[in-house]
Amino acid sequence: MATIRYTKDHEYIRVDGDIGTVGISDHAQHALGDVVFVELPAVGKKVAQGGEAAVVESVKAASEVYAPVAGEVLEVNGELEGAPAKVNEDPLGDGWFMKIRIADAAQLDGLMDEAAYAEFLKTLE
Repeated sequence: MATIRYTKDHEYIRVDGDIGTVGISDHAQHALGDVVFVELPAVGKKVAQGGEAAVVESVKAASEVYAPVAGEVLEVNGELEGAPAKVNEDPLGDGWFMKIRIADAAQLDGLMDEAAYAEFLKTLE
């Protein structure tokens, strides 16, 4: 079963073995509003933990999407280029941004699980 971890910048990573699927949380997509454009990284790009990995633009603002952990981009969700609204419709499902091979699984320990992320969100209200 896949494990989901969250960052304080509202990215998530769904971990399955040494592969992580990265996107933005439901909270983030609500805060952004209607997503109109997504800029995805190149396949093969090495991303650093906390480094810029993608860009998401909405009717309100443009925001960077940071890599929750270091790794290599294996796949990007090309469907977002023609249908960026998938990020709003299903951020934890069809609205994923990229899949990365996790370079250091120990970095996952510094991320929040779903319960901790829910508590973190309460501090933002």
